[in-house]
Amino acid sequence: MSVTLKYGSISSRESIELEEKYGAHNYHPLPVVLAKGEGVFLWDPEGNRYYDFLSAYSAVNQGHCHPKIIQALMDQAKELTLTSRAFFNNKLGEYEKYITEYFGYDMVLPMNSGAEAVETAMKLARKWAYNVKGVELNGAIIIFAENNFHGRTIAIISASSDPDCYEGFGPFAPGIVRVAYNDANALKAYLEKHGKNVAAFIVEPIQGEAGVFVPDDGYLKDCFDLCKEHNVLFVADEIQTGLARTGKLLACDYENVRPDMLILGKALAGGVLPVSAVLADKDIMMQIKPGQHGSTYGGFPLACAVAKASLEVIKEENLAERAYTLGKYFRNELRKLDHSMLKLVRGKGLLNAIVVEPKNGFEAWDVCLKLKEKGILCKPTHRHIIRLAPPLVITKEQLDECVKIIKDVFNEL
Repeated sequence: MSVTLKYGSISSRESIELEEKYGAHNYHPLPVVLAKGEGVFLWDPEGNRYYDFLSAYSAVNQGHCHPKIIQALMDQAKELTLTSRAFFNNKLGEYEKYITEYFGYDMVLPMNSGAEAVETAMKLARKWAYNVKGVELNGAIIIFAENNFHGRTIAIISASSDPDCYEGFGPFAPGIVRVAYNDANALKAYLEKHGKNVAAFIVEPIQGEAGVFVPDDGYLKDCFDLCKEHNVLFVADEIQTGLARTGKLLACDYENVRPDMLILGKALAGGVLPVSAVLADKDIMMQIKPGQHGSTYGGFPLACAVAKASLEVIKEENLAERAYTLGKYFRNELRKLDHSMLKLVRGKGLLNAIVVEPKNGFEAWDVCLKLKEKGILCKPTHRHIIRLAPPLVITKEQLDECVKIIKDVFNEL
């Protein structure tokens, strides 16, 4: 039976079959194929339209294919795409000045993926510990929080408490410990015993992959103060929570915490390229010397042009303010829904989640399938949590339409 295609040259069925046959099975996607994106919408090859409520894990805060970002990509692609860092280029310095002034840091180390940025922060923290704090060589400890998600490299999964992330991939990197999340006393207890050897505490201001787990007010500030007391670097992984997603430019801004190191990624390039960054002041950043860290693509001209445009969009379109207002409205509307499966609505800005209780054979995955049928794409994290994070360019009218769809799905269940 022939299928009429509106986008691309192969059908949804063919796309899935090809991925299943030729691609590694390291993901379990929702059964939908995406061929076009614009703003808050996605379309499959057959032309069915969907609201995007995942935003590529907050990589497309500015909306799919934002005209300004795409124009920056096209203009730069015609001039120069890659030089490596063996030479200077005329885009990197301009971008570095812009992003450091944007966030209020002395210097930036540009990388590509979020995992690379986390690894960069870990290396910087260790160098600083040996060179500045005076920790004995190879004795530096980095503290992470339980239930974290910072990436999937060997070093990072050494800090994971999720068996899916670490099981079967050992041996793991030494010098890494975990303490309870949302429990400053747990951090305090560890620092009081071992603080002289601790280089850094790396934490997500909101744990995204754990199910949009929002810590209590004051947790980040208490942890920051403890780090200052013990001469430990406070490192914020804002790859998913930063860049206006939570209703502030950074989630740490809610507690007026300025991290010693700030890790950014995802929406730093508006979903166009993999671009990440670590920002810090000179006393930290200058501990790494030429030849000690880098990446062929880190800070490549194309990325610099795209990232600068992406940051400009966040500012020009007041995306943080939009996320704050619409997020508060969204949570209030969802909390009006009285359904036995719906246990909890939580989040900040437009990073939200609903916690569902499996019932009559239905769990979070089944809810997501029903939402897909009605035109909303989202994905469960764990079996009982659904993350809801649309592009920040969504309008109140569009959000109202989506709230109605979500309510209809639960009522039908």
